[in-house]
Amino acid sequence: MPRRVLIAGATGFIGSHLARALAEEGHQVRAMTRHPETYDGAGEPFEADVTDPERLRQAMEGIEVAYYLVHSLGSDDFEKKDAAAARAFSAAAKETGVERIIYLGGLGRDDDGALSAHLRSRREVESLLGADGVPVTVLRAAVVIGHGSIAWEITRQLVDHLPLMVAPNWVSTRTQPIALADVIRYLVGVLEAPETAGQIYEIGGRDVLRYQDMLRRAARIQNHRPLPLVALPLFTPRLSSYWLALVTDVDVPTGRNLIDSMTTEVIVSDDSITKIIPGETMGYDDAVRAALADRAAAV
Repeated sequence: MPRRVLIAGATGFIGSHLARALAEEGHQVRAMTRHPETYDGAGEPFEADVTDPERLRQAMEGIEVAYYLVHSLGSDDFEKKDAAAARAFSAAAKETGVERIIYLGGLGRDDDGALSAHLRSRREVESLLGADGVPVTVLRAAVVIGHGSIAWEITRQLVDHLPLMVAPNWVSTRTQPIALADVIRYLVGVLEAPETAGQIYEIGGRDVLRYQDMLRRAARIQNHRPLPLVALPLFTPRLSSYWLALVTDVDVPTGRNLIDSMTTEVIVSDDSITKIIPGETMGYDDAVRAALADRAAAV
């Protein structure tokens, strides 16, 4: 059944693809953006910002389900900003009668005291979005592989630019990357599954890999020579972020916040989502090929 949906973050990497997928399924999409005059994606653009409670309420009028895909990774005080935005979004959803919020968060065990500031913030946002009683469906993912993903761009640019990678210990951390297409499939799928309201699900791709495995396999797929890796234990996340800024176009605050999370193992421990939304997930190599094809098409 077609639903009236709002996407907060409609111009972002995930939001832009989600808007198109929802529109193709027949849903009425309201794309929340600060610059509707330049919006060229799917759905109806609506000018609003998570920092403006009144415009948020107007954006949510008549909406049944609201997607929350907003974060402030590029800011040094992103935790404070993201918490304030989540509180405002929760209050506006309650006041306007939104039936459900759907949020894409980050993988990581709740009982892991080593969660990074980034992942702790994602957990806080999960709880704040539901603080006013609107049911929240949470999907937790690790690295998303797709053209436009910051984490994927780091991988691609490191492979492109470096004949030898001197890296910190986090390259040995295991993670479970997921293809953009699978993330979108799950985000659309939970909208059409009312039993997912108020639930938390973990989503991941077919492969569990170390970051160094991801780099080497991406190099092989792009027909680069094998990428030698030399790990330096004293290479701190802060130093890593400056190093990334030198060899990629990722800014220092974003790089530091992402790298902090790369020290935490993020692997799916509960695959219950696959019983509600069945289907084989894409392997890492195929996800990389899809991302490269999308980049080539965009260029």
